[in-house]
Amino acid sequence: MATKTVGIIGYEGVNALDFTGPHEVFTSSYTHGADGTPSYRVLFLSPDGRPFRSRSGLLMTPDAALTDAPSLDTVIVPGGTGIRAPEVLEPLGAWVRERAGSTRRVVSVCTGLFGLAESGLMDGRRCTTHWGYADELKARYPAIVLDPDAIFVRDGAFATSGGVTAGIDLALALVEEDLGPSVALAIARMLVVYVRRSGGQRQYSEPLRFQARAAGRFADLAAWIPANLAADLSVETLAARVNCSPRHFARLFKEAFGAAPGEYVEALRLAEAAERLLSSDLPADRVGGSVGYASGDVFRRAFERRFGVPPSAYRARFSSAVLAAE
Repeated sequence: MATKTVGIIGYEGVNALDFTGPHEVFTSSYTHGADGTPSYRVLFLSPDGRPFRSRSGLLMTPDAALTDAPSLDTVIVPGGTGIRAPEVLEPLGAWVRERAGSTRRVVSVCTGLFGLAESGLMDGRRCTTHWGYADELKARYPAIVLDPDAIFVRDGAFATSGGVTAGIDLALALVEEDLGPSVALAIARMLVVYVRRSGGQRQYSEPLRFQARAAGRFADLAAWIPANLAADLSVETLAARVNCSPRHFARLFKEAFGAAPGEYVEALRLAEAAERLLSSDLPADRVGGSVGYASGDVFRRAFERRFGVPPSAYRARFSSAVLAAE
């Protein structure tokens, strides 16, 4: 594959991880060919060609100003507090509008969607952003079709991702599209991240949601349960782990997590099953068994209640091959 040029746009107040996360993915040694030729050439760009500081204080030196940028295969607009400044947003929107027709992929990370939406090219398109800024974006750009629950969304040449680390998810998906799943998996392992978090549809980030509520004796339990989904996770077993009677445990658990233990366990099992359906070719019954469902029928019914479609339809709709074609 010929070396493709990726331009990542920075500005005063950019979020450092929005910027550096995709950069790490595209510049990984795993993206180099057998002869050492890099698959990607990554350029740093800024509105005026001057150095800029991230919101956390990192000083970055661009390779070129936007107006001097060469032809680009992929453009990435990271998010950050500075993107809504008129001196950044207005010229950025105009530049994206001018360049989009000659660029294979136009990408945003987190609130980088402001830059894409400002171009007017996202009107009528599906997109996502950090959930905390969804209302503001929708109010400012009412013609966009916003899904604030997605990790990332593809719509034609445009790809948008949710908050911060979701930019890594999207970058991995783009590398997989170009270089295949084995390369994306190798990079994901190196970065110690999931190669795919079911991007492109509503996300059910149950472990994070529940762990955020965990405290005291439940703190360790909230980490232990997701690592042992195939084990006996009955109320009696869980109560014993925290030295509590089953009845008292169930009451304290619901107070801490806002859900009964059985509901909590089912949510985690189904979220992990969704991951495994997309990252393996295992039959649905075996996926269900791997997360603690003894019966394939019980698993399928529970999955459809949660996601609205049976496991086979979910896999067919959200596999990487389907998403890449959209």
